[in-house]
Amino acid sequence: MGKIKKKFSEGSSRTYTTRNRALRKLQVSLADFRRLCILKGVYPVEPRSQKKANRGSSKPTTFYYAKDIQLLLSEPLIAKFREHKIFLRKLQRALGKDDLTRAKGLEARRPEYTLDHLVIERYPAFVDALRDLDDALCMVFLFATMPTVSKVNNEIVEDCKRLSTEFMHYVIHSHSLRKVFLSIKGIYYQAEIQGQSITWIVPYQFSQNVPLDVDFKVMATFLQFYRTLLGFVNYRLYTTSNLSYPPKVDQSMDDSAAGLGSLRIEAKRVEDLIKSVQSDDTMSAPEVAMSKQMKQRMDTLGSKIKKIVAADSATSAPAYESVGGGDADGDQDDESRQSGNLLFGKQVFFLSREVPRYSLEFVVRAFGGRLGWDQTSGGGSPYAENDRAITVQISDRPVQGHQFLDRIYVQPQWVYDSINARRLLDVEDYLIGQPLPAHLSPFVEYEEGDYVPEAATKMAAAAGFEGEVTNLKPEDRDQSEDDEEDAEDAADIAAASADEDAPDSDDDEDEEDDDAIAEKQHQKQLLAERAGVSFSEYQQKQGAKPKAKAAAAGKKRTKAEVEEEERQKIAISMLSKKKRKVVNRTQADAYKKAKDVNTLKTRKAQAAAKPAKSAKGKKN
Repeated sequence: MGKIKKKFSEGSSRTYTTRNRALRKLQVSLADFRRLCILKGVYPVEPRSQKKANRGSSKPTTFYYAKDIQLLLSEPLIAKFREHKIFLRKLQRALGKDDLTRAKGLEARRPEYTLDHLVIERYPAFVDALRDLDDALCMVFLFATMPTVSKVNNEIVEDCKRLSTEFMHYVIHSHSLRKVFLSIKGIYYQAEIQGQSITWIVPYQFSQNVPLDVDFKVMATFLQFYRTLLGFVNYRLYTTSNLSYPPKVDQSMDDSAAGLGSLRIEAKRVEDLIKSVQSDDTMSAPEVAMSKQMKQRMDTLGSKIKKIVAADSATSAPAYESVGGGDADGDQDDESRQSGNLLFGKQVFFLSREVPRYSLEFVVRAFGGRLGWDQTSGGGSPYAENDRAITVQISDRPVQGHQFLDRIYVQPQWVYDSINARRLLDVEDYLIGQPLPAHLSPFVEYEEGDYVPEAATKMAAAAGFEGEVTNLKPEDRDQSEDDEEDAEDAADIAAASADEDAPDSDDDEDEEDDDAIAEKQHQKQLLAERAGVSFSEYQQKQGAKPKAKAAAAGKKRTKAEVEEEERQKIAISMLSKKKRKVVNRTQADAYKKAKDVNTLKTRKAQAAAKPAKSAKGKKN
């Protein structure tokens, strides 16, 4: 007789554990358990069968992996949490007895803990930390703009401002910014660092009302780990780029609201080498002489660099034609494509007081541009408004009090659209007072059959693409002949399914067709009501036109197209039932996609026709 297995000793009941059993095993409170799970990266899971995982009980509960809870048993933070509880208990007892001397002594010995070991444990490689940096940046930039209230400590806000500014300085130094998008939620940025795409959102700098229904304790726990992670990442990025970390803060510039200009980024490696050489007591006489010579060269290096930079800026002044249209713009566009990271390298900007300086300063400097700003926006501007070196002034006012003839006045959207297009766009659509074109998201990748906005088509055509724009990804422009044939076959299948009206579709597809017919009927009724006639009369007037169009469309079909359609029908009928359903579903999706695109085009045409009708009515 075999050994009798104990109940709930294997299977789902052994793989998963409930939150109550985890609390009893760890001997911690619910608040400490939540904080521990957030810091360690342990999250709840959903088993396939909750009844089996909960040992036969169907009561709703939260499940965790048993191995994750077993791993938490050896976490040293549990001991730190217990020490903190004991400290609070002693402090409360001392304050209850009015023993202020003992309370001050306890406060001076408050137990502290760090999360450095958790960063190393969760991210063994630096690339892993970069992949998981999106949420950390979003949280840190959010708290950097938060007002100081009772729920948000001032020290946390200042630390978040420091970390976010340091990261922005590295992006500027490495020219790693790739995409920018202005949305309702905030400003989306995407940078490429060591081959990893990092996307984060920065809220607009408006006065924010702190919501009362948000659990700031949970957010503070996430922020505690994210601050530690971002500090590690900033240190690694600065040291690998031979920059000193942390960067020095110019207090006078910081007090005058200089923004990013208040931090001083300096090289580190040579200075450290000289210090290490000077601190070595076992140097020989030639080594001592060499170290003195290196020190003298380092002392005069700063003045030489300033002279070189001044000579370059004086000899290579940016030209006016580099921003406007014309034939001379083509060569500079080719250069900007070759060095896309220095898109504004030959431009000098001036920011008016009404434009968002905190964003424009970051993106312009990240692409190699130089800029100044109005004194009311902050101190430390390297260029005054009347400086002759300025080529572009960014303003958002419809009327300018005075204008300089040697510069171009554009709206802020020109900067962001040029960054997303990876070239300097023509400024005619972005001049002061002109209606701006649509600001398209650079994160959307258009596939074949998708609705492509008119602004995206114009931008792609201006970039040098030929033919109809169906996919704006440059790497997809050089497709092989096989890919083109596959695309043509997919279009033929979609057209055949549209002609057949999807006869082999499922019941769900039939319901969608019924809904579409009802929607068309409702639209016809609205058009008849707008025309002021009955629906039957309107239907009689419009009935002859679709029939004539259908007859004309039927005559246009060639013999080869009919044969190809029959061949596709035969090929589909020879498939198995399972594969035939997949093909039918694909055809139905393509038909629905084409239908949605046509609907959007129709709505766009109707919206464009309304202003024309209103203009005609005003003339009459």
